[in-house]
Amino acid sequence: MSRFLGPSLIKKLVMSLAGLFLMIFLLLHLTLNLFILRGDNGELYSTCVKFMTTNFLVKIMEIVLFGGLFLHILYGIVIQIQNWISRPVKYKVIHQSQTSFFSKYMIHTGAIIFAFLAIHLTNFYFVKLGFSNAPQGTLPVAGREDFYPMAVNLFSHAGYCWLYIAFMVFIAFHMNHAFQSAFQTLGWNHPIYTPFIKAVGVIYSFVIGIGFSVVPIYFLFFK
Repeated sequence: MSRFLGPSLIKKLVMSLAGLFLMIFLLLHLTLNLFILRGDNGELYSTCVKFMTTNFLVKIMEIVLFGGLFLHILYGIVIQIQNWISRPVKYKVIHQSQTSFFSKYMIHTGAIIFAFLAIHLTNFYFVKLGFSNAPQGTLPVAGREDFYPMAVNLFSHAGYCWLYIAFMVFIAFHMNHAFQSAFQTLGWNHPIYTPFIKAVGVIYSFVIGIGFSVVPIYFLFFK
């Protein structure tokens, strides 16, 4: 299959660009999630969800989003398999390097994130498509599922909240290294601005991890 879907540099480039696109989407998703905490009984949250699920341009972007997600996962797996094939036997002596702990386990944190996506899509997106049922106690509104009571129902369970927070920790670590790696792949590797890129990556991953955790933390301790 064209030697695992093209040259190594092209695979890394596509995976990096797709990953950066997904990171931008996460900021939008985070903003939407925080609307749950407005105290307006989900009015603004539901309005935004309705717009996101009915607007034609958003539907096009949805296709692009899933395409980017598919490419990121596909090339991430392919690159990891090629790395394993190129070095089938681990070195007997492990030399110290500047490689971070989580950079060595990107495929593992990626697999954990994929598991979270499967759960998340089942609870929300697949409900919209009719592939899975809405949680008990939530009712269709104007021919669609009202996602606000669905979110409240899920976050009302402590087990789900802690699991959600744990997944956010892995996502934050995954994106911290991914952010730096993506810019390095794009050729932005320089003594002057590389430290700045690393700092932005740390801040971004921290904001995403903490930001998404705010909702379950609120339901755990303040609701």
